[in-house]
Amino acid sequence: MSFLASLGALELGFIYSLVALGVFISFRILRFPDLTVDGTFATGGAVAALMISHGYDPFLSTLCAALAGAIAGAVTGWLNTKLGIMDLLASILMMTALYSINLRIMSGPNIPLIFNPTVFSVTQSEAMAEHIWRPVMLALIVLAVWLLTNLYFSTRSGLAMRATGANLRMARAQGVTTDRSIVGGMALSNAMVALGGALFAQSQGGADIAMGIGTIVIGLAAVILGESVLHVRRFILILLSVIIGAIVYRFFITLALN
Repeated sequence: MSFLASLGALELGFIYSLVALGVFISFRILRFPDLTVDGTFATGGAVAALMISHGYDPFLSTLCAALAGAIAGAVTGWLNTKLGIMDLLASILMMTALYSINLRIMSGPNIPLIFNPTVFSVTQSEAMAEHIWRPVMLALIVLAVWLLTNLYFSTRSGLAMRATGANLRMARAQGVTTDRSIVGGMALSNAMVALGGALFAQSQGGADIAMGIGTIVIGLAAVILGESVLHVRRFILILLSVIIGAIVYRFFITLALN
């Protein structure tokens, strides 16, 4: 495997580690089988690409993309908690709806970003090549998300969310508003996935309606692989294992393609 191929695998590994962290929150912490991520990954890319192509700041566009993913995730949680729709079915309904929404956002099947500024191009130094800077910047973003996620789940709200997933009835008996925890957790999960989608669109030069297909499979594979690589109990290290799992998964894919 060449050096450039390794850097490409590392770059995609960091992007999909954000997806894996989102899937970890929904599947492992909340015990919520969420298929919305197939839609929100494309939503993040679509919102970021649309705003950047219309001249908005790439960082603002990426933030808005994450917010759009959070709204979609919150709607999935709301369908489950307030309307009583089964969790898996609620996520399937939202995933299906997002396909049409994403087409409407982009006004077509794709939006190219070949000649537009991105979060990578506006921060790149002339002393560092683009193919090296992108993995470095993505590593910094993933590091920040990793530490902030661990910090949040150490707070009262984060612990309530973990308790909701561990034992719903006991959490309610302890005064936890479980509906709020589920909706908030789903919003946080899909915000991370949409952030990954926004960075993926800027990294690959555009957003496409089909870019989210199979995202849930990648996220689950990364979570399972990470848990197999690192057998740890501390929460911050469990999060790290998910990130490592996503990177290892992308290297396996690159090796297979080579």
